[in-house]
Amino acid sequence: MIYCMSDIHGDYEKYRRMLEAIPLREEDTLYILGDVVDRGPEPVPILLDMMQRPNVRPVLGNHEYMAVLCLRALVKKITEETISEFSAETVRDLWNWQQEGGQTTLEGFRRLDAARRKAVLEYLLEFELYEEVTVNGNRYLLAHAGPENFSENRPLWDYGLHEWIWTRLDYTKRYYKDRFLVTGHTPVACIPGNTQKDSIFRANGHIAIDCGCGSGGTLGAICLDTGETFYVR
Repeated sequence: MIYCMSDIHGDYEKYRRMLEAIPLREEDTLYILGDVVDRGPEPVPILLDMMQRPNVRPVLGNHEYMAVLCLRALVKKITEETISEFSAETVRDLWNWQQEGGQTTLEGFRRLDAARRKAVLEYLLEFELYEEVTVNGNRYLLAHAGPENFSENRPLWDYGLHEWIWTRLDYTKRYYKDRFLVTGHTPVACIPGNTQKDSIFRANGHIAIDCGCGSGGTLGAICLDTGETFYVR
């Protein structure tokens, strides 16, 4: 079975309960479509658990991108001298990350020993920009947010990093005729016209799976083989 989940945002308890609800077996594959980290209290334990599961395939979200930019700068011992060497761009990145809920990720990262910090950073750098899967003859494109500046004839490799992780899709528009787009990033409650405010949205070739866990709401997941949905509320 192939499952998709997204936007856990540091809620380790909901993540753990979801793995039980599915339940995830060794022969299954779980794609996590970004924004594992930030906001919630325990993002790092989620990453450590994912790292131990070869059947969990992570896709990059904008929060992982912000975290990597900042953690690489902070992995060295912070002193007045090293801080003075930070560029204006690094200071801006740190400020933006903290405004977006990065403090819980930073605190969890600082509690790790040097070897596990290195391992977590290396793992974050392995996140894919998108994944393609075919299930029961249906094609699916899995991404955190994009593709931005969409053209149906544009090859996937031509889209840049920011086009995959930051955009807000138009869920009233069908992007591909031959595949479904499975995305997170935009909470389903923010999709215009959607009346199911904490349930997975399916329409116009879209499957939107961010059910609001990042704001204390529901964590959702879907099985692509059966169409069954799972919720931890």
